Amino acid sequence: MLKYTKDHEWLRLDGDIATVGITSYAQDQLGDLVFVELPSIGATFDQGAALAVVESVKAASDVYAPVTGEVVAVNETVTKEPGLVNSDPTGEGWLFQIRITKKAELDTLLDEAGYQAILD
Repeated sequence: MLKYTKDHEWLRLDGDIATVGITSYAQDQLGDLVFVELPSIGATFDQGAALAVVESVKAASDVYAPVTGEVVAVNETVTKEPGLVNSDPTGEGWLFQIRITKKAELDTLLDEAGYQAILD
């Protein structure tokens, strides 16, 4: 089950580890991605902090931490093949994983219906 932010990130929870990427809507708005900058493993971020960048021929956009935590993994494949974020944004196009340190923040995220409501 995915959770979403108003800034168009998604989060998939597995225990206290969250896999994070940008939504299909976000990648569609950006267009074909040409560059992805990922955070460093071990870096810690507060909820809402910018920690990655995705860049297309149209624009560059920050990716924000959906929850507070520590980066425990990054998807190096998307730095070599940014188009994966376009073709499979919630699968192979994931960006990074965070070990969540403030689980209560999960309650501030949107479910699918809540996210769809902000797009309408």
